[in-house]
This record gives sequence, C-alpha cells and structure tokens, in this order.
Amino acid sequence: MSGESRKSRRWVSGLVWVLVVPFAAWAVLRVTGVDVGWWWVALVAFTPYVAAASLVVLLLAGLSRRWAPAVVALAASVALAAAVLPRQLADAAPPAGGPSLRVLAANLAVGAADTEALLRLVGELKPDVVALQELTPAAKERLENGGLRKGLPHVVDRSQKGVTGSGIYSRYPLTEQPLIVFGRFRQARAAIRVTGGPVVEITSVHPCAPSHVGKAPCWRAGLDALPRAGEPLRVLAGDFNATLDHWAIRDLLDSGYQDAADVTGQGFTATWPEKWWDGLPGVAIDHVLADRRIAVRAFSVHALPASDHRPVFAELRLP
Repeated sequence: MSGESRKSRRWVSGLVWVLVVPFAAWAVLRVTGVDVGWWWVALVAFTPYVAAASLVVLLLAGLSRRWAPAVVALAASVALAAAVLPRQLADAAPPAGGPSLRVLAANLAVGAADTEALLRLVGELKPDVVALQELTPAAKERLENGGLRKGLPHVVDRSQKGVTGSGIYSRYPLTEQPLIVFGRFRQARAAIRVTGGPVVEITSVHPCAPSHVGKAPCWRAGLDALPRAGEPLRVLAGDFNATLDHWAIRDLLDSGYQDAADVTGQGFTATWPEKWWDGLPGVAIDHVLADRRIAVRAFSVHALPASDHRPVFAELRLP
C-alpha cells in the first residue's frame, strides 16, 4: 500500500471517529445520568433526535468498514434506542376499579393564552381537575368570567403576575397543601376528595426554566421538591421544563410514578414549543405523572392559541 493510500485511510478513520465519539459520549451521559452542567440540561432534552441520528453514523461507520468505531457506534445506538423507544410502546395498565379522574394541564404563557379556547377545551374534555401554570390574576378573571367555575367550582388560587403563578380547579372539594416555591415559582398543591374513591393529591408543576446557567439550581430545586410517590395517591401535572431524559424526571418515576404519555405509547408527542421557532425541534416537557397504582386509560395533547405550550390531558382510573 502506498503512503498516499495509508494517509487517506487514516484520514477516513479519523473522520469516522470524530463522528462516532459525540454519540458515544451522549449515550454514556444519558445512561449514567451524570450531571455535567447547565449545557447538558439543555441538550439532553433532544435525545430522541440524537438517537435517530446515531443510526446514520452507525451506517457510515459500517459502510466505511471501520469496525472499531462501528462497534462503538452500535453500542451507542443500542443504548439510546433502549432509552427512548419504550415511549412509543403502550404498557399494560394495573387493575383499577375505582372512579375515573380526568386531568388537564395547561401553561397559559404569562396569562396571554386564548382563555376562550381553553374554556372550549374544558367543555370538550370535561376534566375533573385543571392544573394551570403561568396563571396571572387577569387570566384567572377571564377564565372565571367565562364560566370555568360552573363545572369546576373548587379552586386553589396561586395566581401571580408574570410567569410564576399557578392554580388548580376541581370538580371535587379541595384541601390546599403547602405551596412549593423556588425562584418565586409557585407550584400549587391540593388534596382532592374524589366521590366514591380515595383522596388524591395533585400538584400544578412549574419549576424554573433552565434557560441559562443561573437558573439551573432553581430548576433542580423545584423538581427535587416535588412530592415522591407514596401515600396518599399523587398526580403531578403541568410544565416540568424537563423531558423523560432528564435525571430529575427519572428520579420521580423511580419513586413510583408513571408518565401518562409514555404508558400509552405517545411519549414522543411534543408539547413545546407549539411551533418550530428559532430552529428548535419539539420536545415533551409537559406531563401528567400518576402513581403506578392508577390506571392510565387515555392521553392526548391539544392546541392552545397564543401559548408556546400544548395542553396535556389524561384520563385516569383510581384503584
């Protein structure tokens, strides 16, 4: 083999390794849950897209007959596929013969969302509980003047100007629980006395957005403060500012929750941004997490004009 041929082969091998290593590193960080800084908090949300792209790199490594990087690329693709593919597969529901609990969660985009559209959505879905984020006093007034409390008369109002407010509206009586506050973000909580069923605690989830390095500690604290699964039965619903690839969400799931989108095979359905703006692909950061003893009968994602988030809805069956 001529020197020029050897040089060409080394150049191709080096290029293949340059392509493979980032995917291998991503797989290691995703599987181990290592927290390496704010930038990773932002990037890991896009793991499903990286998992798909890893197959292209695997194909290139194989076609170039570079077997060492091909093996590494295969391991990365398998690891990433194992992390994300189950979201597209429906899980068996636990036996649950209790009453249903229909939960709707919506981020109102600093109160700017189309409240008439939200009221129509409530009329169509007939939720028993509505968890709202970025609920401002003005948006609350519009919703209640529009008749929200006719079907959902019980309320925990933690509305606030700006992005930090939240609230819970319910068909059933509510008992307010201690508010979760980090970085001024107010995550409302309440115990719901479901007719013919057990008490269920619900939280309107909205931690700080990890939009820059200074917000990351507030984001982590807000998610860490969410109640773990246990007694009573609990449901967490809202804008988590996190996907199933973030360690904080996986920690919640490990405590005994299930993600309604995941268990119904809809875990890839994006909820933010509403439109692909600024070149960002959609990710699923709005969730309904329910205790694993609760059966998830249905899940759906809906449009809400003038909000950058899409509301999420889950029909649950209590044990």
